[in-house]
Order: sequence, then structure tokens, then C-alpha cells
Amino acid sequence: MKRLFSFFIPGGILFCAALIMVGPDALHSLVPSVVRVAQPVILASAIFIGWRFNRSSLVFSVIILALCDRVLLTWVQGFPLSAGPPRIAYQAVALLLPLNLMMLNLMQERGFLTFRGIARMTVIALQPLIILFFARSHPDALMSRLTHPVLPFSLPEGVPLSQPALLAFCLALLVTVVRYVQHQGAKESGFFWVLVTLLLALGAGFPATDRVFFFAAAGLILLVSLIEASHSMAFKDELTGLPARRALKEELLKLGNRYTLAMLDIDHFKKFNDRYGHDVGDQVLRMVAGKLAGVSGGGRAFRYGGEEFTVIFPGKYADQAHQHLEDLRREVESSRFVIRSRMRPRRKPKRIRSGGRPRKEVSVTVSIGVACRDEKNARPQSVLKAADKALYRAKKQGRNRLCA
Repeated sequence: MKRLFSFFIPGGILFCAALIMVGPDALHSLVPSVVRVAQPVILASAIFIGWRFNRSSLVFSVIILALCDRVLLTWVQGFPLSAGPPRIAYQAVALLLPLNLMMLNLMQERGFLTFRGIARMTVIALQPLIILFFARSHPDALMSRLTHPVLPFSLPEGVPLSQPALLAFCLALLVTVVRYVQHQGAKESGFFWVLVTLLLALGAGFPATDRVFFFAAAGLILLVSLIEASHSMAFKDELTGLPARRALKEELLKLGNRYTLAMLDIDHFKKFNDRYGHDVGDQVLRMVAGKLAGVSGGGRAFRYGGEEFTVIFPGKYADQAHQHLEDLRREVESSRFVIRSRMRPRRKPKRIRSGGRPRKEVSVTVSIGVACRDEKNARPQSVLKAADKALYRAKKQGRNRLCA
């Protein structure tokens, strides 16, 4: 449910809002006014924020949206599509738009005035020039390529999209879904809802004003998704997936008069890291973080820094949180960690060879210090320091234990 919620927010909400706007007559009458104001504001905001946050994919995407929107406004007056330039322009936009957005979603951020950034700008600028060249020199051949049947069935008569364009949208949506499953980021979900919005705008044959409105909505989804992704980068630890220290500081400000804080540290992590390498150390951190994410008793886990973690139990005294923390400590202790060979293949082989070296298993333990708010420690920072002192006592007493 959490993954589904993060996938739907914010892009899905904005998509549904755009559908509602073009639906009822009372709201639909507002669309022309919204388009006149929203389109330039969204374009300028997306370019500025994308440049400020060094998110070239956002800037290039909104530029592509603006170019495609302008091409359609210039050449396509209405439906059914007229033969010649209007039909070529519409099918070229419908084919190239999803493919370009898919590639921008797949590519890493490389800046604007770098070699790769300039190369991407050049590719974007060349596409309309190439289409224009062939539209003037070989219009029939170009139209034949843009509308060549590639599916074993015909599309409904009212659908203005060609089969290659529909296939391009389906491919882009599939790649974007796979990308989201792998990364589960706001950027990936944002690109998915942008593609859905554009598919509806181009596939349903909306009039020009409604189509421009959907293009503006697509730009807004990209802009909000960037803000969401930037927030996630600031408040979420990339390695472990847990909320980061900045999120912890904000959470501490929201606590009431009754709460318990726990500081947790992986035992002998530095020696473990030095012996097996940083890659294995990162695996240990992710494993422990996975256990912490499932802590019972209403606890919320955060990565404090390095191999240290913090768990907050709102509304609980220390004795109420003790058993949940002890269960967590035992669960980590009982989990056997397999040291992967550095010579292992990147992909799992079809056949597993027998007689190889036995896999090395090690145990990972944690020490925990816990403290609750009382008269002596009335502020969150004081409670945190008390929990840290309790953690030091746990390590001094032999580690792999909980101290209050």
C-alpha cells in the first residue's frame, strides 16, 4: 500500500485533477483562462528550478513539451486530421514525444553545458529539422513510415494516433514502470503519469485548448515530481532507504510529552568494514536497516549517521519500548549474513557449480541504548544524549545488549 501510494502521489492526483477540469461544463469553462496563465508559468518555473537543482532531465522534458505543443498549435487545426503537413506534424509528435521522454527518464543527470548535456540539446534540436526536411522533400515516404501498420489489428476509427505512435507510448510506459519498480522514485512515477497524460491528450482527439491544458498538466507533473524527488533526497538515506538525520531532527520537534528514544550501533562495524571491504559493509547496513524498518511497537527508525541508527517510540515509556527493542536485537543476532565472493558473477548462473568454496557466514550484532523523556531530560536533544550514553554503557559491558 505504501508503494502504491507513493506511485500515485503526486502525479496520479494531478492527472485526475486534469481529467476533472476538462469534464464538467462549469470547470471546463475555466480551462482557457488556466491555459493562458499556467502554461508560461509552468514552463518558466520548471526551467528555473531544473537549472537551479541541476536537473537537466526536467528542463529538457519541458522544452520538448513546449516544442511539441507549439508544433501542434501551428499545424493542427482540428479533427479529422487533414492530409499533408497537419497529419505529418501530429503523427511525428505522437511518435517522438514518448520516445524522447523515455530516454530522458533512463539517462542520468549530466548537466547542461557539459559535453553530454550539449549533445542531448543537439539531438532535441535536430529532430524537428529532420522531420521538416523530409516533410518537404519526401512527404509521402515520411507519412508512410509514420503510419506504417505494426500491429496485427486496426485501431478504432476515432483514434487519431498511428500504430507506431501507440506502440511508442506502450514501450515508454512499460520501460517507465520497470524503472519505477527498480528505483521507486518520484521521478520515475512522475514520468509515468506524464506519459499517461500525453497519451490521453493525443489519443482522444481533444480540441486544441484542451490539448494544451493537458500538456501544461504534464509539465506541472514533471515540476512537482522534481520537488518530491529533491525532498526525498534531502530527507531519505539513499543507502538504507530509512529517513535520514534531517528527517529525524524534524520528527523530534513534533514529539509530545511522552516518548522514548533509542540509539543503536552495529558492533565492531569498523573492523568488519576493514576486513571485508566497504561493499560488504554497505550490505550489512542495508540488512540492519531492513530489520529496523520493521520494528514493532510503533517505532520509527532513522539513520543517524555511519553505523548508528535512532528509533523513536512516540507515546511510550522506556519499559514499554524495551521488549520491542530486545526483539529487534535478537532478530539481528539470529540473522546469518553471507559474505559474497568478490569473484562472483554479476548475473546468477543457470547452473550452480558444486564443490566450490563454502560460503562464509558471519553474525552481525547490535548494541542499543534507550532513554525516555523525564524531568531530568525534558528536551529531545537531552533524551538523545541520554540514549547515546546508555549505548556507550552497552558497548562497554560487552556489546550485543540493551541498556537503559
